[in-house]
Amino acid sequence: MTTVSIEPPSSLAVSQVKLLHRVQRVATTLLVDAAQRDTTPSSALAELQSFLVTALLHYHQSEDDFLWPELITADPEAGTGLIELSAEHDALEAAVSTLDAVRLRTGRDRASLAAAAEALRNLLHNHLEHEESLLLPSLETHVSDEAWMKFSHSMIASIPPSCANLSLGFLEQVGTPAEFTMVTTNLSQSAQQLVPAMREQGLSILNSLR
Repeated sequence: MTTVSIEPPSSLAVSQVKLLHRVQRVATTLLVDAAQRDTTPSSALAELQSFLVTALLHYHQSEDDFLWPELITADPEAGTGLIELSAEHDALEAAVSTLDAVRLRTGRDRASLAAAAEALRNLLHNHLEHEESLLLPSLETHVSDEAWMKFSHSMIASIPPSCANLSLGFLEQVGTPAEFTMVTTNLSQSAQQLVPAMREQGLSILNSLR
C-alpha cells in the first residue's frame, strides 16, 4: 500500500507573503515584456510602471518599519538576516527610482523603460529568493495567524489608492478565489463595495499589456 504524504497547510503569514511575491514576480516580468512590444499602449505601460514604483516602495517600507521589528522581537536570531534584506531594499529602491524617472514620450523611451524594468526585475527576483529562504521559516515558526492579521490589515488598508485596480487585477490572475478573498477582507467596508469594479478595471489594463 502506497503512503501519501500530505504537507500541513502553511501559516497565514507564509501564504500571504508567497501570494504577494507571486504578484511582484509576475508584474515585473510583464513590464519587461510589454515594454519591448511596439503594440503595447503607452497608457497601460505607464499604469504598470506607476503601480510597480508605488507598490514596491510601500511593501518594502512596511517590512522595514513594521514587520522586521516585530520579527526581531519574536526571533532575535533572525536579526542579521533581516538587516541584510533591508540593505537589499536600498538597492531595489535605487532601481525603482531609475524606473520612475523614465517618461514615455518617444519610441526610444520604451527601450529605456524596458532596460530599467529588466534591471529591477532581475534584482527583485534574486531578492525574493533570498528573502523567502530567511523570512518564510521565521514567519512559520514565530508569527501567529492573529499577529499576522494585524500586520496584514494595516499594510493592505494603507495601500495607495493608485495601486488598487492593478493590485486586484494581479490577485485575480495569480491567486485562487480563496486567496483573493483572504486579501480583500482586509479592506474597509466602503472599499470592498468597489472591489468588483476595480478588479475589472485592473484586468482590462492587464489584458492590454498582454
